[in-house]
Amino acid sequence: MTSPIIHRVTTLDLAVRPIVWPFAEVRRAEIAAHFAEKQRERPKIWNGRVLLGRDPVFTDGHFTATYFETDFASFLAWRDWGIPDKAVFNGFGMGALRTSDGAFVMGEMAQHTANGGRIYFPSGTPDLDDVRGDTLDISGSVVRELEEETGLTAADYRAEPDWHCVVSGPTIAMMQIINLDMPGDVARARIEANLAREAEPELSAIHLVHGMSDLTPSMPRFVTAFVEQQFASR
Repeated sequence: MTSPIIHRVTTLDLAVRPIVWPFAEVRRAEIAAHFAEKQRERPKIWNGRVLLGRDPVFTDGHFTATYFETDFASFLAWRDWGIPDKAVFNGFGMGALRTSDGAFVMGEMAQHTANGGRIYFPSGTPDLDDVRGDTLDISGSVVRELEEETGLTAADYRAEPDWHCVVSGPTIAMMQIINLDMPGDVARARIEANLAREAEPELSAIHLVHGMSDLTPSMPRFVTAFVEQQFASR
């Protein structure tokens, strides 16, 4: 697989358009059967509406792309079947939590979720709550996912202005460094306390990454590539 490419950009221009996705239309019956099988494995997943991208362009510190609405079942099938439509990408925001002592904070996805066992920064496939007019608001998505997964709100951190867009195959992770004014052990304890109050949290564990030796195979390559670059630049 080609190594991830990281673009540092200052602006995101992500238009949302009413595009019909041929893959989802033509293979509807197969997609429904695949999703039914996945639901048997993880009954808590549901077929909500999500947004996928196409036509990504990076130029002079800007990232532009077009997004369209589809259902989660179609996204899951597209992902699981080896990306049959190469023109489409999964592009989402990630809050790269960094503590005052330089550690990165990641969550381990609970087994009832579609990505159970995977470890990465708070994030989520964009959905209709992230649309403002005809534009996808990735900044708002990051804020929303941070609060939903960790309980942290905008009052708890300082978000850096630039974006680190990690392109890894059909994935574009738009990472924003989120600085916390607390050390790693305090941040982890606070998030764990929030998870303990939830009946069914999205995260099952919190991991601190102080250096390269803390990276594991359960972390997606686009996450480890970003962290490696950050540690190398210190």
